[in-house]
Amino acid sequence: MSFMGYILFSMFRGFIQKLEGLGRYFSFLGDLLRCSVRPPFRFGQFITEVERLGVNSIVIILLSSGAMGAIFALQMVVMMQMFQAEVGTGGAVALALSRELAPVITTLMLIAKNGSAMAAELGTMKVTEQIDAMESMSIDVVQYLVLPKVTASMVIFPVLTLLANVIGVIGSYIVSIYLYSIDSASYLDFMFERLSPRDVGVGLVKALVMGFISATICCFQGLNTTQGAKGVGDSTNRAVVSASVSILVADYILTTMMLEVIHI
Repeated sequence: MSFMGYILFSMFRGFIQKLEGLGRYFSFLGDLLRCSVRPPFRFGQFITEVERLGVNSIVIILLSSGAMGAIFALQMVVMMQMFQAEVGTGGAVALALSRELAPVITTLMLIAKNGSAMAAELGTMKVTEQIDAMESMSIDVVQYLVLPKVTASMVIFPVLTLLANVIGVIGSYIVSIYLYSIDSASYLDFMFERLSPRDVGVGLVKALVMGFISATICCFQGLNTTQGAKGVGDSTNRAVVSASVSILVADYILTTMMLEVIHI
């Protein structure tokens, strides 16, 4: 086989493997949806996951969203000064945060913190044969381990996105009012005039979908870990990269759909 033929064969084999992995992922989603409507419903585990994934992530969301709002305000004020429209900074920042920045940045931060932890936890259980032991006792692993994580993520992602909106706007307000001396009343009036509940709702819907996508991808990668300790690191890396790329693609698709449906 020639060198070029070997390269083409390797690319084709890699493509087939990716398709097989995608098929296993959708099969995993089917198992997850089946478990979601079948008792027992483990409410206690759900609350535990909400605390671990959500409450323990508040500080990092406060820091990242505050910095995000302040940095975006710095850029917007400089641009608005060219048109003597500095009071529009608040409206521009609030719209950008609610529609795009807050859900995307919040999701990326939570993937880095929580998604990697999910993949590493399940991957460790897989390579140490804890998953096999649970299956031998007729325990549905997807229902027992995965479903509480996914449902908790679908709750906490929108909540933390809403928190990121508030803190980001506060960061923008502080920079605009106290650093550039923009009139506070005009700033707030224009911001609330431009921002509507629909804009906030768009971001929350995105956060809900992104929470589902990121949690399922990270859990799927963790459950398919092989090759011992090295495999745990590899599956965690794949989980973070795959989830991050997937939510960016999902953000584009959701934005396109919402532009068409509700004419934002």
